[in-house]
Amino acid sequence: MTYKAFEKRYSEMEYRKCGASGLKLPLISLGLWHNFGGKTINPESKKVLFKAFDLGITHFDLANNYGPPYGSAEANFGKIMKRDLKKYRDELIISSKAGYDMWDGPYGEWGSKKHVIASCDQSLKRMNLDYVDIFYSHRFDPNTPLEETADALESIYRSGKAQYIGISSYSAKQTKKMYEILNSRNIKILIHQPSYSLINRWIEKDLTKTLINKGIGCIAFSPLAQGMLSEKYLKGIPKVSRANQKITSLDKKLITSRNITMIKELNIIAKKRGQSLSQMSIAWVLNNKAVTSALIGVRNLKQLKENVDTLKRLDFTNNELSLINKKAKDGNINLWLASSSH
Repeated sequence: MTYKAFEKRYSEMEYRKCGASGLKLPLISLGLWHNFGGKTINPESKKVLFKAFDLGITHFDLANNYGPPYGSAEANFGKIMKRDLKKYRDELIISSKAGYDMWDGPYGEWGSKKHVIASCDQSLKRMNLDYVDIFYSHRFDPNTPLEETADALESIYRSGKAQYIGISSYSAKQTKKMYEILNSRNIKILIHQPSYSLINRWIEKDLTKTLINKGIGCIAFSPLAQGMLSEKYLKGIPKVSRANQKITSLDKKLITSRNITMIKELNIIAKKRGQSLSQMSIAWVLNNKAVTSALIGVRNLKQLKENVDTLKRLDFTNNELSLINKKAKDGNINLWLASSSH
């Protein structure tokens, strides 16, 4: 049976302008990093995708190597796009990225023009799309001139393969440089996608100020610290969890006694607010005036509903913010630090 979108899908979701552009993004966007891979489409993942759109989530975020296996998230999304979502294409913001390892050989990763353009072409083919709305340089490449990566992004933009350009996990210094290069070519960086959460606060040092000053939007990925900022890890590492999966980016070593103590203390604050820890964590990220959207990843409809229900309570009192800042310290969990340290 072909999917038909809910008629009142825009009645509840809130949208924010992305930086200085005219584009608006939903406060909550859906990332397809972990839960849309595999050789076949997971029925639950398909339900999540449709329900997200029914709830007003118009932005779906992908990358060339999302899976596993690499490329499978885009391929599965492409099948759904072709069969069910094609008629809603003009209501969707679809993004992809290039930069991390994707195929064998010297051209399978990083920021060369060869890799970035080839990767974009492959992504479009997998997703059954003529263009993506946003195409990102997924990480800074210290061994490729920034001008060359900019050449690739410019080519993709001017050829109509992407309507907007973004960067991910770039430091404030490299963000400024890329901004200057592209701005000199009359191309604006629409958005930056950094990791950001209550226990991963690296962007507050100088990146948020840079984004505001340059009119660049911000979509924060991993606002729940890959699930650590949930009730799941309050008593340690459960058997059924991302940290216990064979293929995972959440190393058990990150779930330290110090981090668990922080999570417990933050959970107490969340309960007093009438929210789950996940909801308060998303609301806190959205409270940063530089942030346009929080990028979530969910396994099922229950998690999706819980995260979207965050919108019922986005405000914080000054006392709440002060208490959170006392409890929430950097937990040394930034897996993408290497890219943003240049």
